[in-house]
Amino acid sequence: MKAERLERFVPFLMVLPSIILIAIFVYGFIGWTGYVSLSNWNTFVPDLSFAGFKNYIYMFKDFRFQSDLRNTLFFSVLFIGSCLVIGLALAVLVDQKLRAASFFRNVYLFPMALSFVVTGVVWQWILNPSTGVNLLLKALGMKNTPLWYVSTRIIPAISVGRIKFGLPVAILAVIIAGVWQQSGFAMATYLAGLQAIPDEVREAASVDGATEWQKFRYVILPMLRPMTITITIMLAHVSLKTFDLVYAMTGPGAGYVTDVPGVYMFETSFRGNHFANGAVIAMVMLICSAIVTVPYLLGRGRRDLGDVDIN
Repeated sequence: MKAERLERFVPFLMVLPSIILIAIFVYGFIGWTGYVSLSNWNTFVPDLSFAGFKNYIYMFKDFRFQSDLRNTLFFSVLFIGSCLVIGLALAVLVDQKLRAASFFRNVYLFPMALSFVVTGVVWQWILNPSTGVNLLLKALGMKNTPLWYVSTRIIPAISVGRIKFGLPVAILAVIIAGVWQQSGFAMATYLAGLQAIPDEVREAASVDGATEWQKFRYVILPMLRPMTITITIMLAHVSLKTFDLVYAMTGPGAGYVTDVPGVYMFETSFRGNHFANGAVIAMVMLICSAIVTVPYLLGRGRRDLGDVDIN
């Protein structure tokens, strides 16, 4: 009986080190960051006296932080949407049983092997207003070439708070670089979904008289919904915490048109020594990520529990 009782604790003992490490280095540090965000530690000398929500109020009134939230919103929507559309299109093309399908699949996946720092440096040169693609555009006769990431235009520039709310043109250059790297991930995920669809389903749709577009629109696309949700959640997490791509490619930009919370947090905490304000930015980023990921994880957990109950 004692041996059986000990065996029950073996699985728990196996995962106990991981539980302890996660509790300390993940949730412990999250709690510490939240505590610092409510303190007066905005100098090099630690000051952990309670400040309430003073730092949060200050940050949400700050011009740069408001600009960061605007930039993150437009970056996330356009980045995720572009990756979904391009990834699906590439997956459909690769799924056409072409001879060179494996070659194209590897080509589309290659950018994922690069870090965002490398991607940012490369695209910084490609979209440099004085070099790169603009030289080709000038050779083709275009006189007013795009300014890309040095542009300060905001469309439509509606006054909201202290900022102009609209699409910063400069952020489009960062979106292009991000989509180039991450669309391969969307393609691979969609391709796995397409190849998992039984041929009998496609054949049944054909027997019912459905055209190729109707099969795609009403049969295949709904069956790819789980892949779409997964890609959206993963890319939303990437876009909300992006730092290295922007830092390597553009930095904050003129008028903070390409700035993001990750860059602002780094400069506030480790260059300005405003640790409480930096912790506020980190907590806001965490909350935004949680809003996106937690409902998905809870829903998936409920589905897994339902499958266990059925089986």
